[in-house]
Amino acid sequence: MRGKNKILITGAAGFIGSFASKYYSNLGYEVMGIDNLNAYYSPELKTSRLYELQQFKNFTFNQIDMIDLEKLGGLFKSFKPQVVVHLAAQAGVRHSLVDPDSYLESNIISFHNLLKCLDTSVEKFVFASSSSVYGNSMDVPYAESDGTNSPVSLYAATKKSNEVLAHSFAFNNKIPTIGLRFFTVYGPKGRPDMAYFKFADLISSDKKITVYNNGEMSRDMTYIDDIIYGLSKAVSFDNFTNDTPFEIFNLGNNSPVSTWELIKYIENYLNTEANYSFEDSSIEVKETWANINKSKKLLSFEPSTTFSDGMDNFLDWFSAYKNIK
Repeated sequence: MRGKNKILITGAAGFIGSFASKYYSNLGYEVMGIDNLNAYYSPELKTSRLYELQQFKNFTFNQIDMIDLEKLGGLFKSFKPQVVVHLAAQAGVRHSLVDPDSYLESNIISFHNLLKCLDTSVEKFVFASSSSVYGNSMDVPYAESDGTNSPVSLYAATKKSNEVLAHSFAFNNKIPTIGLRFFTVYGPKGRPDMAYFKFADLISSDKKITVYNNGEMSRDMTYIDDIIYGLSKAVSFDNFTNDTPFEIFNLGNNSPVSTWELIKYIENYLNTEANYSFEDSSIEVKETWANINKSKKLLSFEPSTTFSDGMDNFLDWFSAYKNIK
């Protein structure tokens, strides 16, 4: 590939997007970040992430919604990115039951709009998929070659749709395209709707937490720094072997953590016992577990952050954020 010095990152005020923007700004790339700054969770975290990014002279931010094709197209014409990293999405498995229209707009129509804007200046397109595409498969750990035709939530269905649309795009345009299936990304300044963040918030406030499906679930929790490392390797990956320059990679920790292990860790750190109630949920998959053999082989991806180190980093930040002594 030619020099990749101009990169556009969608969802730049989001959790992963802000870390990715900071990473490439530090490397000296000319970074254009876009985000619609929606109110799915408190805008306070998004603005604080943006404040840090705007300290970089080579970072520029535009608040636009990708549902607006005209504005999105205008930005591409003026900036002419060489690499596009698409991390914007309407997230949340459970919220897709409450507001399904937002998932269709943000995750499918906006994704299609983005593909329409990719032109000959773009040398690489990397987009976020999700471990949720594996549905309730009992074949663990999940490998990229496993079936993904049975999603159990609308969110998962939209992510599967992204992969199909992206493959068609790569086939027809021959622009190298990579989808990354993220597995439960966590860390400081993370998403408040994620279990680890919600549990810490509720336990520290002596409020009751909801434990789904008797706590008989586990998640392959992957620390944010490991995710950014894997993403950077995907951006530089060029070893496509098929006529269609398209690949899917799992980015996970290959070490699932149970609901009770997570709760007990937070309890011990905060020195507070959790109050909880139980609730059944049909859209919560029992287990996520990444087979990362392909990512190890082709991306040299090797997560290095242990669960305890990662959670300590998050809880240290969380305690300062919430002013917990």
